[in-house]
Amino acid sequence: MELLTERHQDKIAGVISCLDRVVIQGTIQNFSYAEGMTGYLNSQKIRIFDYAKFAEPLRNDIRDNAEKTASENGLEIEFIPKNNFRKNDRIAEIIEERGDHPGLVHIFSAMEPCNSYKPYYNPETGQSYLKYAPGKCLHYYFYFIDEELGLCYLRVPTWCPFRLQFYFNGHNRLAAGLKKAGISFTMIDNAFVEIDDFERAQELSNSFKIEELHEKLQNYAELFCPFIQRLKLSYYWSLMQTEYASDIIFEQREDLQDIYDNLVRTAIHTVKPDNIATFLGRKLHPLYQGEMGNYFNTRIEGARIKHSMGPASIKVYDKFGFILRIEGTVNDASFFKHYRKVEHRDGTTSMKTAPLKKNIYSLNLLCELLLASNQRYLRFISAFEDTSLGIEKLKRITETFKENTQSYKGFNFFNQEDLDLLLVLASGEFNISGFNNKQLRKKLPSKTSSQISRILKRLHTHGLIKKIGRTYKYYLSNFGMQIITLGLKIRELFVIPNLSVSV
Repeated sequence: MELLTERHQDKIAGVISCLDRVVIQGTIQNFSYAEGMTGYLNSQKIRIFDYAKFAEPLRNDIRDNAEKTASENGLEIEFIPKNNFRKNDRIAEIIEERGDHPGLVHIFSAMEPCNSYKPYYNPETGQSYLKYAPGKCLHYYFYFIDEELGLCYLRVPTWCPFRLQFYFNGHNRLAAGLKKAGISFTMIDNAFVEIDDFERAQELSNSFKIEELHEKLQNYAELFCPFIQRLKLSYYWSLMQTEYASDIIFEQREDLQDIYDNLVRTAIHTVKPDNIATFLGRKLHPLYQGEMGNYFNTRIEGARIKHSMGPASIKVYDKFGFILRIEGTVNDASFFKHYRKVEHRDGTTSMKTAPLKKNIYSLNLLCELLLASNQRYLRFISAFEDTSLGIEKLKRITETFKENTQSYKGFNFFNQEDLDLLLVLASGEFNISGFNNKQLRKKLPSKTSSQISRILKRLHTHGLIKKIGRTYKYYLSNFGMQIITLGLKIRELFVIPNLSVSV
C-alpha cells in the first residue's frame, strides 16, 4: 500500500519520530509501601509510633537544601497558591530572559496531595504497623536545563515516602543532540519545523543510552534529596507516562489542510474498537471491560482525534497547521506485551509473551512498540486518504473473475452476505495473527467448512487475502486492507447518507 508519506513526498519536508513527553517516577523501594516502611523502621529499631519523628528531620533536610540551592543560584522559591497557575508559561518567561544555557532555572513550591502512612496498633495481634493514609505536604519543583535532556523538572515531596517525579521531553533531548552534532534545525514549542539532515536526526533520536539516564536520575535525586546518601538509600525508577510522536512535516500549510479534514472526519466514523486494539498491538477480547472509544474535538490549534484503550491511546492532530502528528501515549507500560524471559516464583525461568516491565530500562523497547502503533495507524489512514484511487480499485473486486474453468463472482458492498464477510475481515481482530477456516466459521456460523473454503478461494482469487507460508492461515493483503476500508467508507459516509435524503 502506498502510504500518504509516499503519495505526497514532493510536498513533505521530512518525517521524524521521537519521544515527546516522558514522566518517570522514583521510589525508595522499602519506603514505597506500608509493609516495607514498617519493615524498615523495625530494622532500624525505630518505634512504629515514632514514624513522624523519623520523617520530620528528613523533611527539614529537603527544605533546608531547597533554600540553600535557591540562595546559591540567586533565586527565590516561588509559592504557587492556585491550581490553575501555569508553571510552563512562567518558565518560558524566565528562559527568555536568562537564556537556554544549562543550569537551574527556577524553583516552585506548592501544597499538593501526597501518599503517606499512619501508625496503627492491632489489639488482636498485639502488633504495631503502618497503614496507608492520604495527605498533603509541601512539594518543590526544581526546573533545570540538562546538557543532554534539555528542560526538565524534578518534583520532590517533603514527606515520607518521598516519591519523586521526573519530567523531560524527547524533542528537547533531540534538539540538544542536533546542536552537539552541528546539525541546523528550527524548533517551535515541542516540534521541529526544519532539520537539515532528517536521516541523521532519526539516528540520534533512536540512540538513547538508558544507563546514562539512570545515572542522571540518581545524581539529581541525591542533589535535591540529600538524606538518601546519609541513609545509604537509592531510588528505583519506573515509567509513569510515555508519549512517542511521529511528525510528518509538510512544506506548505495548504498541502496538509487539503487532506487533513477528510482524514480525521473519516477516521472518527470508520475506526471501531477492534481497530483501536490492532493499532496498539492488542487483540480485543470479548470480555474486555476497560475504557475504550474515539474522541474528536476542535481546538484553537486545529481538530484532533484520539482513540483510547485503557491506559494507552493514539491520537492525530495538525500541529501549527503544517505538521501531521501521530502520537502514541501509554500511562502503564505493562499494557504492552513482548516475548521475554520470565522468572517464576520457584526460581525457574521460561521464555514467553509477558507484559512489558515498567522500569526505565524498558524505555527503548517501549519506543519501538509505540512507533509500530503509529505506523499501523498511518497505514490505516493512508488507505482512505485518496478516495478517487479507491474507487478505481473498487471496480476490480466487483467484477466476476475466471480461473481455469471456475468463475468467482465479485463482491458487493450492498449485498448483506458479502457485507457481513467484509465487515468480519475489516474488524481488525485478525490483522496481527491472521485467520483460518475454523476462525471464520465462528464469525459466520451459518456457513459450513466447505462454503468457507470456497469463500477463501474467492477472496484469494480477487487478491484480497494472502496465504501464510505452508499453513492454512490467511491474512488481508495490502490491497485487501485498502479496498475494504475504502469500500466501507464510501458506503457508510457517502452513498447511504445521500440515499437517506427524502426527495
